[in-house]
Amino acid sequence: MNSLISKIGAAVVTVSVFLFAVCLITDFGFGSYFVCMLLPIGYIMMSAGFHHESGDDCKTAANVGMIFSAVYAVLIFLVYFAQTTNVRLDDMSEQALKILDFKRGGLIFSYALLGYGMMALSTFFIGLTIKPKNRADKWLKYLMTIHGVFFIGCFIMPMTGAFGSMSDGGTSVIGVTALLFWCAYFLSIGILGFLHFNSKNLSA
Repeated sequence: MNSLISKIGAAVVTVSVFLFAVCLITDFGFGSYFVCMLLPIGYIMMSAGFHHESGDDCKTAANVGMIFSAVYAVLIFLVYFAQTTNVRLDDMSEQALKILDFKRGGLIFSYALLGYGMMALSTFFIGLTIKPKNRADKWLKYLMTIHGVFFIGCFIMPMTGAFGSMSDGGTSVIGVTALLFWCAYFLSIGILGFLHFNSKNLSA
C-alpha cells in the first residue's frame, strides 16, 4: 500500500507537470491554475513514500522535507484557488486585481514563488534521504537535491522588484521559456519517482 500510494502520487506529479506545460504553450490560464493544485497532492504522496523509506539516520531530513512540502501545498492552494474562483468570477477593482491577479505579478504572485521555493527546499531534503540502488535512483537523488537551488531565486527575486513589468497583465516569453524548462526538469523527477515506486511494487 505504501509504495502504491507513492507511485500514484508520482504519476499525478508527472501528469500534472505535463498538463501544466501544455496549458502554458496554449495560454490556457484556468487550466494551468487548476493542474497546479493537483501537483501538491501528488508531490506530498510521493514525498511521503520517500519519508517512509528513509532510515533512522535520515529521519531528520525526511521530516524537514515533509514539513516544507506541507507549507508549499498550503501556499499554492491559496494562490491558485483564488485565481480559479474570486479573481476569475468576481468583478474586482483595479487595485484588488493588482494584488490578487496572478498575472499582474503582485503579492499573490510573490506568494506563489515563495510556495515553489518551499517545494525546492522540500525536494532538497527529501533527495538527501534517497539511497540509490540503481542508475535511475541516482539520477532521481541528484535531480531532487539539485532542485533545491531553485529556492534561492524563488525567495530572492520577488524582493528585487524584477516582476514589476507584469503589472499590465502581459506574459513574458522569457518567463514562459523558464517555466517550460522547469517543467522538463520536474517531469523527469515525476517519471523517475514512478519507476522507483513501481519497482517496489513489483518486488513486493
